[in-house]
Amino acid sequence: MKTLLLMLMCFTSFVAFAQSPEEKLAQLNIQLPQVPPAGGSFVDAVKVGNLIYLSGKGPRNSKGEYIKGKLGQDLTVEQGYEAARLVALLQLAVLKRELGDLKRVKRIVKVNGYVNSAATFYDQPKVINGYSDVMIAVFGDMGKHARTAVGTNALPFNMAVEVEMIVEVED
Repeated sequence: MKTLLLMLMCFTSFVAFAQSPEEKLAQLNIQLPQVPPAGGSFVDAVKVGNLIYLSGKGPRNSKGEYIKGKLGQDLTVEQGYEAARLVALLQLAVLKRELGDLKRVKRIVKVNGYVNSAATFYDQPKVINGYSDVMIAVFGDMGKHARTAVGTNALPFNMAVEVEMIVEVED
């Protein structure tokens, strides 16, 4: 009985102190960027049932300019990691705009990361970790996801990375 009571108290404490994604962003001193308009014949997100499919986005600096270049040639793994992190923040901004509240996110399901890579660059997973680490920091276990991290010889506008995502949400 004591064990059951102790477990109930721990669970109640955990639930009482659980932070919303927005509270977690504030704690991490992260402000989401403005979402630029979709640049082409597509939309930023499509909701089907309880899944939202987010179109690929690239990293933009504080001036709204793309971070460009090939990993392993123009950019280091660390610079690529930061670029992927910026894409994650932009995708969170898209989600917030689409949902109104990030609390509606049930789970980050799948992340597809594309890295603009020199022919001999093989650290694509380390680069896309910048994206994945943000999702886990903001959503905890719900941010852990299936993932693909691949290298490509070119990306639109010579972007360093492009990342798309599938998210399960509450209806």
